[in-house]
Amino acid sequence: MMKRMILAAALTLAALPARADQVRPLTDPETVKACGECHMAFQPAFLPARSWTSMMGQLSDHFGDNASMAPDKAERIRQVLVAGAADTGGGKAGSKALRGVRSNEVPLRITELPRFQRKHDRIPEREWKRPEVKTKSNCVACHRGADQGSYEDE
Repeated sequence: MMKRMILAAALTLAALPARADQVRPLTDPETVKACGECHMAFQPAFLPARSWTSMMGQLSDHFGDNASMAPDKAERIRQVLVAGAADTGGGKAGSKALRGVRSNEVPLRITELPRFQRKHDRIPEREWKRPEVKTKSNCVACHRGADQGSYEDE
């Protein structure tokens, strides 16, 4: 009887959707608003703290745009991002995001991380060029729950 219960529990767990592609959502309203004005406010667990610190230190040239803001606001947002970063508070998702990233590297683009590339290399180039996608960093085009931390395949 006990073996059947254990087997039933194991089969039930196996049938549940995988939570491997779940990332703690970004919930700080100021950070979501500031970052979300131009793009999806990415979850901090995708990059290490050193990356967020570097990025927030060069907002006058944020991937070709000027995203400058008041220094106190930038520092507060930096603190939020660092606290949830892959190597400080990103948990299992953060550990996965950093696989293949050397400790001396300072990646600034999530799309250039080895894990992102491995998971997306099977997608044909024509899909990236669709008008509703436009760029590899437009996560919500393919993962409708991305802004809430859900990156399940749809």
